[in-house]
Amino acid sequence: MSKIYTENLYKAILKLENINEARRFFRDLLTEEEIREFSARWQAAQMLDKQDTYVNIVKTTGLSSRTVARISKWLNTGKGGYRLMLNRVSHHHTSPK
Repeated sequence: MSKIYTENLYKAILKLENINEARRFFRDLLTEEEIREFSARWQAAQMLDKQDTYVNIVKTTGLSSRTVARISKWLNTGKGGYRLMLNRVSHHHTSPK
């Protein structure tokens, strides 16, 4: 896949203005299962950041321990995307619409 397609997707995501728009866009873009998977991965990153156990994360999210380990690796030594968003979310305690 061309890098330009990926960049175009990122630019489209940045144009979303609220949760309702994000919900509509991602539901059209992804299957319900893909949304659940992405949501579970984000939940796992948040739980790892709070020092939760792998056992509890697996039980809560339904992800495999291997996926949780991979998320942990990316959280600690990845590109910094998880850390960036965890920091931003922790500074904006707003409830979802």
